Amino acid sequence: MIAQEETKKPKIWQAGTLTYTTAGIATLFLWLLWGDFAWGLKERSVGYVAGLMVKSFGISDFTYTILMVSFPCFTNIFLMPIISYRSDRYRSRWGRRIPFLARITPFVVIGLVGLGFTPMLGKWLAGETGFSVHLASLLVFGFFWIILDFGTTLTNAIFVALANDVVPTALLGRFLAMFRAISLICAMVFNAGLLGYAETHSMPIFVFLGIFYFVGLYSICLKVREGNYPAPPDETASGKPKNFSGAIRTYFRECYSLPYYRWVIAAQVCCSLSVLPLNTFVIFYVKSLGLNMGTFGKITACIFLVAVLLSFGLGFLSDKFHPIRMGIASMSLLLVVQVTAWLSIHNITTFIIFFALHEQVIMAFNTLMASYTQRLFPRPLYAQFNSALQMTMAVASVMLAPMVGTILDLLNHQYVYVFIINAVIGSFGLFSLFRVFRYYLKYGGDSAYRAPMPATDVPEPPIGNAAAEGVAE
Repeated sequence: MIAQEETKKPKIWQAGTLTYTTAGIATLFLWLLWGDFAWGLKERSVGYVAGLMVKSFGISDFTYTILMVSFPCFTNIFLMPIISYRSDRYRSRWGRRIPFLARITPFVVIGLVGLGFTPMLGKWLAGETGFSVHLASLLVFGFFWIILDFGTTLTNAIFVALANDVVPTALLGRFLAMFRAISLICAMVFNAGLLGYAETHSMPIFVFLGIFYFVGLYSICLKVREGNYPAPPDETASGKPKNFSGAIRTYFRECYSLPYYRWVIAAQVCCSLSVLPLNTFVIFYVKSLGLNMGTFGKITACIFLVAVLLSFGLGFLSDKFHPIRMGIASMSLLLVVQVTAWLSIHNITTFIIFFALHEQVIMAFNTLMASYTQRLFPRPLYAQFNSALQMTMAVASVMLAPMVGTILDLLNHQYVYVFIINAVIGSFGLFSLFRVFRYYLKYGGDSAYRAPMPATDVPEPPIGNAAAEGVAE
């Protein structure tokens, strides 16, 4: 009888001071993933629609990369570390993430709706100032793009941190798998249903995205509850936080002092940026080939559908063989595809074949590497190290994007060259992954890996010999 009563007890999940039943977990996931759908649809849509709009103002590829890629990355360099630092240390009766999310959301909504009215406002501004319609529209676009980018940068820093705070650690992997699946589904929805109208119906698309985003994000603010947090980690005995300059020195020393973590960051950055040239210019590549946008959207939606179906099996492979090994395998395959595509694409048919193959491999890589940083970065400092990775990614993007735009301007917009540029960047990523793997083995490998804590833990193991046997004890 006692055993039967024990089996009837509901399973309890905990995340900090939060306690959930199975029904509570289901409700939490429902609201988070509903908000993620609104967030993901905006993320997957804005780049294409805004890119087509701003290119219609007659700007060069170099200017396009500065505005659409480098500027958002530039704001990431400064805003994301600041908002992450402030949010980690903020305390209120509504939590430490929700208040920021509630205040930031209006910026995104205003930016989206403003972009929708850019052509109309551009014509009005041209009439009032005597500027050309293209210049006036570009100025209006830039104004609302800055507002949108400000809100987007801050939201991206807060949203993932909120999920990490409220989702039980035991379920975080499954939540991230669903998180990625939702993102891919958003891409399918946009490409299949909206991309064909991106050039002709930008205003209703932007307004719809703004309203949908408002509903989705404020649903999270109203329905998701945070727990109680301990005092901020950098408070002194007097209750005063460390000074700003001291916090900066600590941040950079901890994140970048060990060569191991520099290689971990370098590998992720180079591998991620190995698709930036194609992702940035693919819509113009498609237009140069004469492929209809609606048709391209449906092709892309089918590609994403396959990726969704494969994602859970790839997640199993990642857990079984480790993200580093699977990252090395998938990045090697991606380099082969990129070089072959550069040599082989001569018409629409060959482009579709290699584009589909390229996208499947890179999405497989992203799924296989989804837990890469969680498996390698030290748990107590994970958010800090992840922000360092994102900041490094932004710096590299700011430098890389204008270079790619300049190269394509000099090559008279022959976009097939984006594949070989991808491959050059990816080769550095593959080399870095091999370096990371050697360090990983020295720090204990599959059976006993322990992420070193900078300046307070074990020294860097020598790479090239077997002298670090006790590192992971």
